[in-house]
Amino acid sequence: MEGARMSVVEALKGGLVVSVQAYPGEPMRDPDTMRRIAQACMLGGAVGIRAQGIADLVAIRPVIDQPLIGLWKDGTTGVVITPTIEHAIAVARTGCEIVAIDGTLRPRPDGSSVADSIAAIHAAGALAMADCSSLTDGLAAAAAGADLIGTTLSGYTDDTAKTDGPDLALVTIFARELDRPIVAEGRIHTPSQARAALDAGAHTVVVGTAITHPTTITTWFANSVRHSDDSVGRFV
Repeated sequence: MEGARMSVVEALKGGLVVSVQAYPGEPMRDPDTMRRIAQACMLGGAVGIRAQGIADLVAIRPVIDQPLIGLWKDGTTGVVITPTIEHAIAVARTGCEIVAIDGTLRPRPDGSSVADSIAAIHAAGALAMADCSSLTDGLAAAAAGADLIGTTLSGYTDDTAKTDGPDLALVTIFARELDRPIVAEGRIHTPSQARAALDAGAHTVVVGTAITHPTTITTWFANSVRHSDDSVGRFV
C-alpha cells in the first residue's frame, strides 16, 4: 500500500467504523434510510462506514467524506459476503475505498479464490478487506494480498465457536501473527468492548448491531424487562 491507499488505512486508525445495514424485509431496508443513518453516525464521530448492497453504497458514497467499506451480501449459506469476482468489481465501482470479501477458505460460488477477488479489487483501484474466522484464514488472506484483515466471521463458520461478545483472543492473535492492519468486528456491543478490541491490537473497530439495528437493541431491553420480577413497576 502506498500514497492514497495508505492514507485511507491511516484514517481508520484507532477509530470507530459503523456498520450501517438492515436485513431484507425490515422497515429500514431502504437505501435512503441507510444514507441518513450513515450521516448521523458520521456526526457522532465515526471515522468510516461499512455498508452492503450496491444501492446503499451508491446512496451513501456522495454524502460522507470518510472511508467507505463496501460489500455485497448474496445468498443465505456458505460464502455470502461479496462472494464472487463479479460482486467484488461491482462494489469497487461504487467508489468504495475498501471492498470487504469473505476471506475464509470455503468454496466460492464462481470457483474463484480469495486471491482472485483481491486482485480484481486492486485492479479496480480499491483496497481489499478479508473477513476471516480463524488464524488459518488470516494467514491465507495476508498471503493473497489482503490490505486489511477482520475478525468478522469468527463464530459464523462451521469450524469456529461463537464467543459471548467479541473474539478478543482472535484479535490478539491476528495482531501478533499478521503484518496487516487488523479490523475487530463481530458482537461488539458496548463502548468498553470496543476499547478492549483496540487495546488487544486492532487497528480499527467496526460496530453495527449495537448502534444501527434498533430491532435487536429493542429486543435486548425488552427481554431484560420481561425477565425481571413481575411485581416491579406494578401499582399496589
